[in-house]
Amino acid sequence: MDPQILYEDNHLFVVCKPAGILTQPSGTQQKNLEDICKAWLKKTYNKPGNIFLEAVHRLDKSVSGIVVFARTSKALSRLNAALRQQQFRKVYLAIVEGLPEKSVDTLEHYLLHDAYQSLVVSCNRPGAKLCRLHYQVLKHANQTSLVEVILETGRYHQIRAQLAAIGKPIVGDAKYGSQKPCFSPGIALHHSELMFPHPTLGKSITLHATLPEGMLKLL
Repeated sequence: MDPQILYEDNHLFVVCKPAGILTQPSGTQQKNLEDICKAWLKKTYNKPGNIFLEAVHRLDKSVSGIVVFARTSKALSRLNAALRQQQFRKVYLAIVEGLPEKSVDTLEHYLLHDAYQSLVVSCNRPGAKLCRLHYQVLKHANQTSLVEVILETGRYHQIRAQLAAIGKPIVGDAKYGSQKPCFSPGIALHHSELMFPHPTLGKSITLHATLPEGMLKLL
């Protein structure tokens, strides 16, 4: 498969990841986006030897949307620093079961990463980390709601766990209590918009990825 390229230059390679594949190699034979992109770059530009390509951030296997790869070590170092300084603005679209009580809200929970899942726990629980996101309901139909989510923190499974905590799990996300089937092999969560500082140009760029067909069918 060829990657769906959203942006490309000498320092960046930004693509839209389909649901159902890993972002990076896992030491198994599972298909992953990084290897797909490396193979495409090697073939397209007839590059000898190894291809430098490192993911700046990751998406869960079941989630689709924007993934940024660095093509140089300079870009990787600067983008990692920008990520730590919270200079990335990430926007997600999720289809949840039912209709949230509030059409616009900020959610705060303490999450604990445990055995491939995030648990909502007391703030006094050792290891618990504060998580915060902002959401607004964009559309309600067919007993589901399209919700825009802006992350303020970036914890493991944060969106999935926090929406489930208010009784509105993401469609298809059985791990967090969804009773509705979704398009195979993913869940109805998509990284749709990303704004971040370009590592060498001295300006911010904003990229968008349209909803996959499987999610559109749910609306």
